[in-house]
Amino acid sequence: MKNSEALIKIALAILLFLCLLDMPYGYYQFVRFVALIGFGILAYKANEQNQKIEMIIYGGLALLFQPFFKIALGREMWNIVDVIVGIGLIGSMIKNRTK
Repeated sequence: MKNSEALIKIALAILLFLCLLDMPYGYYQFVRFVALIGFGILAYKANEQNQKIEMIIYGGLALLFQPFFKIALGREMWNIVDVIVGIGLIGSMIKNRTK
């Protein structure tokens, strides 16, 4: 895996795990914007590497987290999503490292 992809995944995972804390609303808006960009880049890189499934997953996550048309899931559900996505990002790095 390229270092830029690993850096994006680590940064996104940390930002998502920090969402579990009681942060100001502006932080969550910031995370949505950064997640849109980060997942967009990961989707683009996956497409370049002809990894269609990963491209669809990252594209879907970019749409889920995008800040323009908010998806109201409620705090508890967003916390669950943040944890699952954060663990998934870390898991994908571990999986790619073992290849």
